Amino acid sequence: MRLRACSSALVSAALTLGLTAAATPAGAGAGAGTATPPVAAEPRPFLDRLNTVSLVGSTVPANGDVNPYGTFTIRESVGDLRRGNVLISNFNNSVNLPAGQQGRGTTLVQVAPDGALTTFATIDPNNLPGPCDGGVGLTTALTVLPGGWVVVGSLPTSDGTSTTAKAGCLLVLDKHGTVRETIAGHGINGPWDMTAVSLGKRSELFVTNVLNGTVDGNGAEVDEGTVLRITLCAEGDQPPAPVAFTEIGSGFPERTDPAALVVGPTGVGLHDGTLYVADTVLSRITAIPDALTRKNSAGIGRVITSGGSLNAPLGMALTPRGDILTVNGGDGNIVETTRSGRQVATKTINNEGTPPGAGALFGLDLDLDHDAVYFVNNADNVLDVLH
Repeated sequence: MRLRACSSALVSAALTLGLTAAATPAGAGAGAGTATPPVAAEPRPFLDRLNTVSLVGSTVPANGDVNPYGTFTIRESVGDLRRGNVLISNFNNSVNLPAGQQGRGTTLVQVAPDGALTTFATIDPNNLPGPCDGGVGLTTALTVLPGGWVVVGSLPTSDGTSTTAKAGCLLVLDKHGTVRETIAGHGINGPWDMTAVSLGKRSELFVTNVLNGTVDGNGAEVDEGTVLRITLCAEGDQPPAPVAFTEIGSGFPERTDPAALVVGPTGVGLHDGTLYVADTVLSRITAIPDALTRKNSAGIGRVITSGGSLNAPLGMALTPRGDILTVNGGDGNIVETTRSGRQVATKTINNEGTPPGAGALFGLDLDLDHDAVYFVNNADNVLDVLH
């Protein structure tokens, strides 16, 4: 891992990353008057228009890896990546080796809208270009940066149990699926989920970490989960390299779990400079202000909603207007929450198992061209779509 500086001209530009332009108010530009403007109708929840769950395709590659976690809809075709395909990371190895152990999955797959499956990368933990404590176990932390640079988190184990969980790293792959760099240390400790924004050569990663004191806690809640902002700078054909590491969130509850390996802050999404975090342990969503510019930790941030339809929220995606979509680990529901914290819609998208849907959901992302939500179904190791 190397450190270098981005051009200073990009610093001020980066402050606008993730900001959404304000919509022009209804009636703006009309003639002056004293009449009271009409009250705008409450926007219809994004989920209200989606009513059908359909199978897209399997997420299991040739080596048999299972337990799909990270889910990212590819924005542009570059190299072996295809726009509109869904890139997925597998957390477990094959059920034949010997039992689909957590923290041992090494594959990234692409699933096309028609269900066609291709393997983008199979990562050899013994042949990495830099340090990654413990090896490879791919997590929900997954994004694609400009130029087709794929960044994925690794929280590895040697036997599928939390006892052997290690700090891991972020792996940076090129557009053809070759690991070109590892990013480790500097507060990276069990990278669990991630979102990113980019402008030119500069990218900002927002990464949740769930292993700070968790293994030593032996199942007890430990309030040491963090969110890191990692600034990356790209130069030429070299992978984007870290410029700065800033802890902007801390004190999130986390614990080990025999079924899920570890439970801690998971889904993250950025809108208008605020980072929203799914606090899985306490079933709430918090908001960290000034996420792009702050130089210190905001703690857990401000709690915008808690309980209600939230039941161990995991993956997160933001709708075009900034509503927060989360899927529950404790049941098979997807929940829509406004940025002000109102839970405006809930839909059941999986009812397998006992209790129905528990443990089936994790990563999600939006279809680029339609009103639809892609989500992984861990119960069947497939990609589904709500449309």
